[in-house]
Amino acid sequence: MEFDILNLFLVVLLAWLAANLAQRLKYPAVLGELAVGIVLGPPLLGLLHGGEALDVLGELGILLMMLYVGMEINPRDLGKASWPGLLAAIGGFIVPFVLGYFAVIWLGGTPMGALFVAIAVGVTSLATKSRILADLKLLNTRVAHVLMAGALVSDSLALIVFAAVISLAEVGTIELGQVLLVGGRSILFFVVTTFIGLKVFPLIWPSLDRWGFRGRTFSATLVLLIALAFAGLAELAGLHAILGAFIAGLFLREGVLDRTLSHQITDVVHDVSIGFLAPIFFVMAGFEVSFGVFQTDLVLLLTVLVVATVGKIFGTALFYLPSGHGWREGITVGAGMNGRGAVEVIIAGIALQMGIISQEIFSILVFMAIFTTATVPFFLKWGVEWLRSRGELVSAEDDRKVTIIVGAGPFARKTAKILQAAGPVWLIDKNRNDYELAVQDGLNAIHGDALDENVMADAGGNEAHTLIALTTNSEVNILAAQLARRVFDIPRLYVLLTQADNGSLRNLADLSGAEKLQMELADLEQWDHWITHGEVAEYEVVIEEPMSPQEAFEKFQAEQPSVPVLLQHNGRVSMFRNVEELNVGDRVTLLRRTA
Repeated sequence: MEFDILNLFLVVLLAWLAANLAQRLKYPAVLGELAVGIVLGPPLLGLLHGGEALDVLGELGILLMMLYVGMEINPRDLGKASWPGLLAAIGGFIVPFVLGYFAVIWLGGTPMGALFVAIAVGVTSLATKSRILADLKLLNTRVAHVLMAGALVSDSLALIVFAAVISLAEVGTIELGQVLLVGGRSILFFVVTTFIGLKVFPLIWPSLDRWGFRGRTFSATLVLLIALAFAGLAELAGLHAILGAFIAGLFLREGVLDRTLSHQITDVVHDVSIGFLAPIFFVMAGFEVSFGVFQTDLVLLLTVLVVATVGKIFGTALFYLPSGHGWREGITVGAGMNGRGAVEVIIAGIALQMGIISQEIFSILVFMAIFTTATVPFFLKWGVEWLRSRGELVSAEDDRKVTIIVGAGPFARKTAKILQAAGPVWLIDKNRNDYELAVQDGLNAIHGDALDENVMADAGGNEAHTLIALTTNSEVNILAAQLARRVFDIPRLYVLLTQADNGSLRNLADLSGAEKLQMELADLEQWDHWITHGEVAEYEVVIEEPMSPQEAFEKFQAEQPSVPVLLQHNGRVSMFRNVEELNVGDRVTLLRRTA
């Protein structure tokens, strides 16, 4: 196997540069990588070329990328999306399948060739879609979970139909036994991997830890071996290897590895796959584009492109309606389902080898895969912005209901009582007296160290959407926020910094992604004193003109020392700082000094 190290260097370097350029233009990195393959590869300039070595590295890259995506997605969120995902998969396969078959027949194609084109336009790409979702930072949304669930169903359905068509091509009739065999092996794969993931994995790491096998390097190697093993099981079942790697990532995410270790390994897999190996696969995908079809089969090419795109998007949206999530989300999901990739190219390649389709049809299908994949970032980005502008983009954090407050002093307890209107609130404090006072007030409280991940887990870290660190120690507040973001992916973080804190602590707060509260609580001990002596009361203020939270805070503060806590905004109750703009009629609950 020839290994051209200079060519590899250029592929990785140019993919890296193009990916960064695409991201600066606010588009996914994968578009830049595809452009490198098309412009600098065989289709145009021919400066880059493929080879067996690059094939191996590219395939390994998408396996590791799917492992990373699996480790990033919460299986519980994916399970919630299974019904909408099933609807999206069925609609996104059946409608373009039917349209693709009759379009080819209408243009004079053979029934067998039409069947393979129909399968190819019905397929969706788990690998390219996953990369685009990661690039657009959408992995934590319901749209992403529906897309991932739909891709699992869609690829499995496509391969079952593919087996039936292969049977028809080889013996002239569809053999029911062959179809049942493929379906049975697929079901057996999911049963076996689920059993291993739920029953075997939780026993592995505690046993290895007792035997002295521990550490990031050892665990990372074992994770990679498990991903390869699951990929091999998928291929034995007649499925694509990327499905196995994805399933392995789902089960390895949490509950098996130590939470901190899990996030460290996820970062390693991300850097190796998306940062190095996966771009090779997407550059080489660009190599497969043939512009000759524009001259020889332009009508068929355009027809396949239109059928594939329109059938996938509107077929998905139509079947998605019973999910109850709305037709706009259905169109957005359809836009995400529109990308093709590895499975489609594999199916087309087998059909070409068997002589069922011509070289021209194969080139059209490959170009269709590249074209539809290239349109996904534009369509999906547009659809997501459309949903976001209407307040219909549902994030996984919307299913999170818990607010965690670090500290249980007088001000923290007062704040917790107000925030209970927006959902469950838990306080964490090492001070036994403050903890007992919180319990006496009827609040949920834990006596322990907020820097202990087990304590934060007991306080609902996995279900928390907000953490507010309100201790008098700024360093503890920042460390708690870092733990909340790194281990529990808590999206909204607020930390109290005192006026005396130096610039390095403020920089650490910025790095943790937390919002600083030093303007509102310049002196927490003073507020605790006022509350203890009955000098603070609770007020509700109605917003009379549009303004930002900061402008509202300054207005409240000009009248009397005040801290806005709760906001009733567009029919929803949330923490005051959780919105970007206050509307007329919004109601703010605040604490104000009365003396």
